[in-house]
Amino acid sequence: MGQILSTLFAGFGITDVIDIAIVSFIIYKVIGFFRSTRAAQLAWGIVIIGVAAFLSKIFKLNIVNWLFSNLISVGLIALVIVFQPELRRGLELLGRGGFRRQLTIQRESISGMVDKIVRSVEYFAGRKEGAIIVIERHTALQDIVETGTVIDAVISEDLLENLFYKGSPLHDGAVILRGERILSAGCVLPLTQNHNLSRELGTRHRAGIGITEVSDSVAIIVSEETGIISVAKDGKLSRFLDRKMLEKQLLNMYMSDIPEDDSLTAWVQNFFRREKDDQGQ
Repeated sequence: MGQILSTLFAGFGITDVIDIAIVSFIIYKVIGFFRSTRAAQLAWGIVIIGVAAFLSKIFKLNIVNWLFSNLISVGLIALVIVFQPELRRGLELLGRGGFRRQLTIQRESISGMVDKIVRSVEYFAGRKEGAIIVIERHTALQDIVETGTVIDAVISEDLLENLFYKGSPLHDGAVILRGERILSAGCVLPLTQNHNLSRELGTRHRAGIGITEVSDSVAIIVSEETGIISVAKDGKLSRFLDRKMLEKQLLNMYMSDIPEDDSLTAWVQNFFRREKDDQGQ
């Protein structure tokens, strides 16, 4: 038995282990990506065709094998067309993980900013005014910003409430927040491709989910019909949030976005500031 195992693993080194681990991880991520999407059903169809082609070759069903072989060849081109939304999302997710935009928000200003956002959302919910606020994180949303009207102003309750006032020409679109500023309003968001969502969810909710499918942003949605507060993140929607739940989610999000070496940077800045002050004296 030992001789068999030694023969089996002869020439099997650390590079082979790494190679297998990488391929396994890729397969795992691909399966996870296709789960719970319309691509999952299409993928099963491809597997069935592949198995049928293999069996037809084993049992020497030449005509059937020729048919499936040509179907697979043509199908490769069709796959690019059919899976276009999923392929685009996958590439965007891959690019998101590689290059992370540095956030400019300061730790000490997070609490006050979150309070302004939460108060505004609570105001919309109480008056049943529809609203969708998208918080930009590491993925830049410049293409979305350009679909609306540039505001570029410091976040304030009054400004947010005026932007989503029913008489405002910008109230139907989304507001984009970048750092501590309202960057743009009246923006058009991509709708989600998930067809398994509840029919109760309207265009505003589907747009909020859609932008979080193609970026790492967070969308806060207030229903115009019910006043229900929802948060979309990573293509998933959390509904029926109250003030405390929303505040907790936003605080956790902003704090997680602050680099871990933020305290070290502040220490270095304070150190050199003290040195400068000492030299001035």
